[in-house]
Amino acid sequence: MFNLFNTNTKYKDIPAPKFRELMDKENTVLIDVRTKREFDNGAIPNAINYDLLSGEFSEKIADLDKDKTYLIYCRSGARSANACDMLAKHGFEKLYNLQGGIMSYN
Repeated sequence: MFNLFNTNTKYKDIPAPKFRELMDKENTVLIDVRTKREFDNGAIPNAINYDLLSGEFSEKIADLDKDKTYLIYCRSGARSANACDMLAKHGFEKLYNLQGGIMSYN
């Protein structure tokens, strides 16, 4: 569920300090996969909201540039790990999941 011991993934779980560091890099996109309601109640600045549970997530990621770096987060890290798996299956390679989600960010 949290990818703590699975080393076969195509994304990396990273702690909040490293996540913040990567946010400042060029060609980096920050994606919040929580619901719109969760997003509207507080999000990391400059994040795009692509609700993983909306049923439109696959459609939205189809238009993303695979050459960019993607920083993915949710509330606790579980949905974002699932989102990273989906992105990896669509050929994305530069994927980072915020360990502990937004709860660990603050």
